[in-house]
Amino acid sequence: MKTKIVGALAVVLFVGGVAMGQTHAPWPTDWNDWSDPALWVAVGNAGNAGELSGSGAGGHNADRICGSVSYEYRIGKYEVTNGQYRAFLNAVAVTDTHGLYSASGNSGDGGMGGPYGGITRLGSQDSYSYIPKDGDARWDTRPANFVSWYNALRFANWLHNGQPIGPQGPLTTEDGAYDLSLGLAVSRKPEATVVLPDCDEWYKAAYYKGGSLNNGYWDYATQNNVVPNKNAPTNDTGNSANYYSNGYTVGGPYYSTDAGSYGSSASAYGTFDQNGNIMEWSEAKSDFSAAQYYCLGGSWYREANYLPANDFRADAVPSMEVSDLGFRVALIPEPASMSLLALGGLAMLRKRNIFRTKRRGAEQ
Repeated sequence: MKTKIVGALAVVLFVGGVAMGQTHAPWPTDWNDWSDPALWVAVGNAGNAGELSGSGAGGHNADRICGSVSYEYRIGKYEVTNGQYRAFLNAVAVTDTHGLYSASGNSGDGGMGGPYGGITRLGSQDSYSYIPKDGDARWDTRPANFVSWYNALRFANWLHNGQPIGPQGPLTTEDGAYDLSLGLAVSRKPEATVVLPDCDEWYKAAYYKGGSLNNGYWDYATQNNVVPNKNAPTNDTGNSANYYSNGYTVGGPYYSTDAGSYGSSASAYGTFDQNGNIMEWSEAKSDFSAAQYYCLGGSWYREANYLPANDFRADAVPSMEVSDLGFRVALIPEPASMSLLALGGLAMLRKRNIFRTKRRGAEQ
């Protein structure tokens, strides 16, 4: 057995530009090594002012001041991919007690193994395994979909707990950053590290201009105040996104684009696809219903009105599993480590070893 322990990890801020010959942002060497800075971006400028989003700002949602975050944190550079979610399933869903794999989805469009999903399940209960759909590895770098809000929290718990292998329970998926036994009363614990971003964390990473505490916000998550075009990734102009407008940007079988395909259209902090591709769950409850949660940023299936900062919110019941809804994760500091934060990066405390991998069986 080989155990990998991560100590202090310096965060490397995104530097613009795409490597020669690539049509996407530079990818990490190992998508499932969550200690790799290539999977994260640092969001600094702690204590920034929020801004009004909603009908009072020209949108159609409830008015809410969004984007003010009092601490520095990290957020996933990319949406969680099929390959990353497959690693999760293979670690904890050999017996799928809590339905982490969606067999059919809520909308009757086939679930993770159907026409819009990218993961196939093999075997039967107690001996399940998970492969890219049709054995096509190109699904692995596209965002995971058909994931409920509860299962996005379970993925965050799994990362918080160190990516353990074993049955679904308190040490793997059911407790950690969130206690899933609480149902709709579940909330982020004070000691949480890996989390589903709330509206403010998500909004700031997408729209804030960065650079100073008074720098304001872009209208779109592509560092622009003009509606992004829906060019294919091979024709990324620097203000491009995958959304629906008189047809799909990418046809079947994928519809979604590879993570970071729009390598010239990052947010100011360096995130990709916070506009378009896949709607993303947030931790935040809807302003309209305590039984629903916000989904953010638009998708390949939805039109441009879901993209801008003043109108970026939709909401759904937490059991919703559909073809254009996924998530990304964030990494926040423990209260005890707040004083260790430095502008432009975060230090993970050695005593936490957040991403200690608890492996049993074959050597990694």
